[in-house]
Amino acid sequence: MTTLWQRLKFAVATDMDALLDKKEEKNPISLLNKYIQEAEKETETAGKWLERQTSLHAKLEKELQEAQIFLEKRQAQAELAQSAGESDLSQFAEQEVAAYSSRVDELRKTLDENAAESVALEQRYEEMKHKVKDMKVRQLQLMGKENATRAHYQMDKILSPELVAERIGSFDDMASYIKSLGNKVEERHERSTMERRLEALEKNSAKSKEIV
Repeated sequence: MTTLWQRLKFAVATDMDALLDKKEEKNPISLLNKYIQEAEKETETAGKWLERQTSLHAKLEKELQEAQIFLEKRQAQAELAQSAGESDLSQFAEQEVAAYSSRVDELRKTLDENAAESVALEQRYEEMKHKVKDMKVRQLQLMGKENATRAHYQMDKILSPELVAERIGSFDDMASYIKSLGNKVEERHERSTMERRLEALEKNSAKSKEIV
């Protein structure tokens, strides 16, 4: 029986929590808070992508430096082999020069494109951060208005005659009630006085009869 009761209480509590969550979701400020949280996560993710883009750019620059070094080395070796009459070595070196030249050109092109992409990503990332900041400012503005509205509402319960009248009645009603209560007290007091006088009269009359 106890277990069943605990389950019932848990089920009711869960339903109430779900109901409160639904009501909270309809609150514009609650929706804004949720949107800001999601925007912050997306901005954080975008920042990580930007960091990765920067890291990739650095790796491409390293590859370009290595390719340029090998290109210069193979160019010097090709000249040396040609001067020495080593045709097969000269041919191999020339092939290497062509391969490294192509790689250098491709890496330079890729770096230029990557640099442009990085600039665009950086700009959009900054825009995202500003957008989130603007939403947070808006959030504070709405929270301030909501707080002021709630405060005014609570104050009106005490300061507004109409709201006070709704809860405890008008002052005229209270004055009328107090007057009516006073009349009843006076009436009871007067009745009590009359009763005491009648009782005293009865006692005096009884004593007079005893004396006679």
